[in-house]
Amino acid sequence: MKNESSEIEYLISVHPCYSHLAHFRYARAHLPVASLCNIQCNYCSRKIDKSEFRPGVARKIVRAEDALNIVEDARKRLPLKVAAIAGPGEVLANEESFRTLRMIHEKYPELILCIATNGLLLPRYIDELRRIGVKAVTVTVNAISPEIGEKIYEWVSYDGKIYRGLEGAKILIENQLNGIEKAWKAGMAVKINTVLIPEVNDKEIESIARECAERGAFIMNIIPLIPLYRFSNIRRPTCEELNEAREKASKYIRIFRLCRLCSADAVGIPGKEKSPYMAGYTERLHG
Repeated sequence: MKNESSEIEYLISVHPCYSHLAHFRYARAHLPVASLCNIQCNYCSRKIDKSEFRPGVARKIVRAEDALNIVEDARKRLPLKVAAIAGPGEVLANEESFRTLRMIHEKYPELILCIATNGLLLPRYIDELRRIGVKAVTVTVNAISPEIGEKIYEWVSYDGKIYRGLEGAKILIENQLNGIEKAWKAGMAVKINTVLIPEVNDKEIESIARECAERGAFIMNIIPLIPLYRFSNIRRPTCEELNEAREKASKYIRIFRLCRLCSADAVGIPGKEKSPYMAGYTERLHG
């Protein structure tokens, strides 16, 4: 499956997390409005922290009105193309995410609205996301087989019930794949994030790439495990293992190789937030 619309091609060309050329030219703003999460990954430790910069971390949680102010200020100072919600929790498990997206789309319809999701609720909210202007979706898919998934996910909260083990992994994976296909059919650009976990999902990377590409995902970002939480004793993959995984996946899907493992409140051109100016600027934005 491929989505070849000119709108999607333009979106990809200016999204700094989707295009290698755009990565060094355009800015994105991650808006930390999503505090709650509906799954627990064994590598994830969400926190509020002003000195740690990684996925799942933000300096603070903000309201939709504050997020709009961040976007307004960033537009004045940066070549901003993308307004995104990437945590620190799950975007679709927080009503504030939808309020934020609506407000930004109403005031700045020219900006690309982007979300990063675990995909559990993606099939349910595709129509709503399309109505409020979301054009780009990143889905974190770490397994295709429930047998691997149950090693990665501690629990899944779905429709008011907690699921564990094979049952929880099966629900999550089915919804992820269904959501990817629905997003593609809705005209959205779909990217896949996969955390490479040595001796856990390293043999499943090709299957993830193939299955997601068949459902409409156009690019994949394979990132190294950060040993945290229940996976704190698992080693990071080596550069050789990471490159090997990317080569295997590239048989089925384009590979994005410039991921900065950004925090949930990163603002700026990727990789340049830590410059003396941008560090102070980002601090001012988030108070």
